[in-house]
Amino acid sequence: MFNNYLVAVVGAGPAGLFAARLLASQGVQVTLFNRDVKIGGLAEYGIYFDKYKMKEGLRKQFRQILEMPLIDYYGNVTVGQKGDLTLADLRAFGFQAVLVTVGAQGTKWLGLPGEDLSGVYHAKDLVYHYNQLPPFSVRKFVIGERVALIGVGNVMMDITHWLVRELKVKEVVAVARRGPAEVKFTKKEMEIVGKNLDLKALDKEFERVAPVMRALGQDVTAAKDFILSALPKALEPVSETRFRFDFLASPSRIVGGETGRVHGLEIEDTTLVARNGEPQAKRLGTRRMLDVDTVVFCIGDKVDEGFGLPVRWNEFVKSPSPRFPVGGISYEAYDPDLERPIDRVFVAGWSREASSGLVGVARKDGENGATAVLEYLKTIPPTQNAERICSDLERRLSFAEKALITKDEWKRLETLECAEKEKRGLEDFKFSTNEEMFAALGLS
Repeated sequence: MFNNYLVAVVGAGPAGLFAARLLASQGVQVTLFNRDVKIGGLAEYGIYFDKYKMKEGLRKQFRQILEMPLIDYYGNVTVGQKGDLTLADLRAFGFQAVLVTVGAQGTKWLGLPGEDLSGVYHAKDLVYHYNQLPPFSVRKFVIGERVALIGVGNVMMDITHWLVRELKVKEVVAVARRGPAEVKFTKKEMEIVGKNLDLKALDKEFERVAPVMRALGQDVTAAKDFILSALPKALEPVSETRFRFDFLASPSRIVGGETGRVHGLEIEDTTLVARNGEPQAKRLGTRRMLDVDTVVFCIGDKVDEGFGLPVRWNEFVKSPSPRFPVGGISYEAYDPDLERPIDRVFVAGWSREASSGLVGVARKDGENGATAVLEYLKTIPPTQNAERICSDLERRLSFAEKALITKDEWKRLETLECAEKEKRGLEDFKFSTNEEMFAALGLS
């Protein structure tokens, strides 16, 4: 057992929570920091809001983790170069290791002309909005009648779900640089919106792209059958929204009118070429215009460059020669300029590999990151200053002039939201803003 060892875990999503559980189960005293008031991260604010059974199952696990006596919790605390605490602060306090599991808080863009127009959004911001993550919960998003979604993964399907069954827009078109054989969404996600799929448009699209697919040796029938396989169990439609795909199409610019709003998406036709055994999109130079008034990028995320760790290719840099690898993977933060590991700092979850997998993957990666930390702790002596470190930390946070959410406040907040849910007869209830949460808790 690792008695008298003190580790900071930054981020209280699945990776951070399950990492904290593993560390605490081995006797490590864990201090868990969270930017949000509530725990859960993308398990709370990324899973589609009506998947109540799934969310409650995860919340139950998270409650059990936070009840562990060796885990302390500080919510509404931002760690970063401009945060309430910096990474350097945590190391200076005397934490023997810091495990960073803040996820991928940044958003990817393509750098297209027109991305600053009104009506251009990133999928993550919309997901946060309809899942009621402050402050996105009260931010205004103006969605038009014809929406282009860039990308063909499960996030695209989540946005389509919202547009088709909640907003009931006229048309949703999913734009993909590559072809039908490269879609990344699951059959289960397609079942939610499958009855809104324009089958005639799908037939024409496959006729258009089939020669390119066959030239690369791809199975046209199998690709089409996969999309259509969701239809037998698809939900009955609640709108007349037309949902279609536009394959072999790379966005080149977003066009706006005098009002500064989107009124079209220009796309460049592509073909498929094989590179290193993988199909890649090659631009053809011919362009056409899609008549849309909203564009949403569903192309993944990147880590926050302002957190305080070196970033390369949208991820925090990991040591190429880790001392404590797990499964051959490095979890150790690294400074490529100085060409050396960053002492006592580890990364896991989407902080290690952005936009990789769902809750189960994040859980496993968080536990692997904790395992790497435990291997490191074996090489150093226990601390004699745990009480002083915790006292110094509390003193520092008391000067932050903001509401501090501890385990007790978090438990009370869950009780209050549950009572409000019962009172209103809802499947779920969340306060929409941090201020509402603080007021309910009696915090200034």
